[in-house]
Amino acid sequence: MTATLILWSHALAALLFGALGLSQVRRGEGLWPHGAFVTALVATSLWALAVAGLDSQDVAPRIAESARNIAWLGFMLALVRRDRAGNYALGAVYFVVMAIAAASALLAVVQGVPMEHEALTAIGSARLVFRMMAAVSALVLIHHLYQAAPASRGGIRLVVLALAAMWSIDLLLFTARYFEIQWAPSLAVLRGVTMIGCAALLVVAVHRSGDWTLALSRPIAVRALSAVGFVLYVGLTILATSLAESYAGPYARIAQTAIVFGATAAVLTLLSTPWLRAWTKVKVAKHLFRHRYDYRAEWQRFTDTLGKPSAAPDDNAESLDTRVVKAVADLTDSPGGLLLVAQGGSLECGATWNWTGAVEGGGEVLARYLAGGARIVELDPVRAGRGGDEEFASVPAWLRTCPEAWAIVPLLHGGSLVGAIVLARPPVDRALDWEDFDLLRVAGRQAASYLAEDRAHAALADAARFDEFNRRFAFILHDIKNLVSQLTLVARNAERHADNPDFRVDMVATLKDSSDRMNVLLARLSQHHAAPSEPLMPVDVAALVARVATARRGQHPIVAHGSAATSPLFAQAHGARLEQVLGHLVQNGIEASMADDPILLSVKRLGDRVAIDVIDSGCGMTPAFVRDQLFRPFVSSKPTGFGIGAFETRQLVHAMGGALDVTSSEGRGTRFRILLPIATEMDIAA
Repeated sequence: MTATLILWSHALAALLFGALGLSQVRRGEGLWPHGAFVTALVATSLWALAVAGLDSQDVAPRIAESARNIAWLGFMLALVRRDRAGNYALGAVYFVVMAIAAASALLAVVQGVPMEHEALTAIGSARLVFRMMAAVSALVLIHHLYQAAPASRGGIRLVVLALAAMWSIDLLLFTARYFEIQWAPSLAVLRGVTMIGCAALLVVAVHRSGDWTLALSRPIAVRALSAVGFVLYVGLTILATSLAESYAGPYARIAQTAIVFGATAAVLTLLSTPWLRAWTKVKVAKHLFRHRYDYRAEWQRFTDTLGKPSAAPDDNAESLDTRVVKAVADLTDSPGGLLLVAQGGSLECGATWNWTGAVEGGGEVLARYLAGGARIVELDPVRAGRGGDEEFASVPAWLRTCPEAWAIVPLLHGGSLVGAIVLARPPVDRALDWEDFDLLRVAGRQAASYLAEDRAHAALADAARFDEFNRRFAFILHDIKNLVSQLTLVARNAERHADNPDFRVDMVATLKDSSDRMNVLLARLSQHHAAPSEPLMPVDVAALVARVATARRGQHPIVAHGSAATSPLFAQAHGARLEQVLGHLVQNGIEASMADDPILLSVKRLGDRVAIDVIDSGCGMTPAFVRDQLFRPFVSSKPTGFGIGAFETRQLVHAMGGALDVTSSEGRGTRFRILLPIATEMDIAA
């Protein structure tokens, strides 16, 4: 079994070294270090092939080993002479070590000549001593080369590491043979596995070196390293089972089973760990490539995530907002994210993707800060007080205290802030660098363009639906106009021909009232009608709320807090429009509540604003419906509703300089809060 493993490991090493050497021959740079490097690769491939295909006692593998050592020493000398021309003393040391390797090859030839057993034994021992001397000397020269190599040449550092591994396993094997240790054959297997790893390191070194560059993609590099890791795992497992067979005695089979089972379980556990996969990806990108990101692959994945909704119609990934969060989070391996949507100069909570932390709005201060400079906010320095006073003040307290929040990426489109994405902390915690900032900044602008286009399409769709609404009711308006004309004519005829004076007076009053109402309705529904601009006036909100509650108590239980007699509170508003708004909200509460559940109306002062709350304990609404559907025109949860009440309510409140806030929970009810500017004493006196 040991012979088979030696054969396969060295054969695979020969294949890897030969392939790498062939790729370098085809480059044909013609420089001395490059030529020496190709020669060393070919010599190593031939040596590994000789070990795999010939008997260990044959003279060819022994000579090939010396040729391999001399070739690599020549390559190291070429590197030293290129960087330190004129250093003849160091060159002399290299030639002495090459002479030791050549002497080992000469002894291998002499060992093949027929002679007495004692002489052959002595020559074999001397050859082992020469081989150990060559390995130790080469390791010393490698240490010198490692210290002399410039830090910018990461490829040379990897070559040094590969050569150090090669001569270290040689020294260990020769020492074991010299002292006749019984597990020396197992070291021969490990030698072949080590040479496979050395070939992989040299592939990466060629890619990173400034003098020899091999076009190596990231997927190929990851697969190559995975293959090397698998080979090392198999080799070490076989070595451990061989040692168990030698030393465990009657318990060898139990020990071997435990080794195989434990090693396999450990590898599977490690491979299933998200942290290890993320750590491996970071280390591979950091140490094997000049840049952290494969920009082509990242951009393809980013655009695919944005442009391809999930196949399941009810999947949350169907939403563009969710896909935007996922696309940006995938760039930094963040496990989740939160979208903050810009609304009215503030940032409000939007869609989430795998977000487990707190969920609140971003506020007006953060919106102004992000819109001012398109800065990506790294939250860990902010928490530590290293981000500056302005940045610290702009980040809401709930984000500073949320450990999952890692960074805030602004979404800017055409100079305006569309929103921001809060990224969750990745499995391997790290600080953002310049590549992260550049990539996230570009991705944020691209994502913002998608969101802005989606908002524009939604606005066009709403406009089209309004146009459809006007066309749908054009015929109805025509009929109403005819009805108004008929009622007006009836009223005029009744004034002239009615016989009963009392009946005539009542009829005339009724008809005139109906005529006036229909004319007003006709004017409001006409697309050419423009409502007159009315200035804001101080309105006694408490009295208005009490009046609305009194008018509605016959229909449903209404409870009002804040009496007009005891606590008058004035706000800048339009009295008729505010009464219309309250009517809408109260009616919605009545329709959502049970017959005996009261509607609560309350008025209070909040700083420089007046807050009017309309609270019911009805069926409530989902956060998704409140965020995406409640204030869209012609979208209603009622079977017979037009869906324009909430839309018109918010439009009227905004026209009065106020704000409308909604808090709702399914099965617990809803609270609509109207915030209006408070009227000063000067406004009331005027």
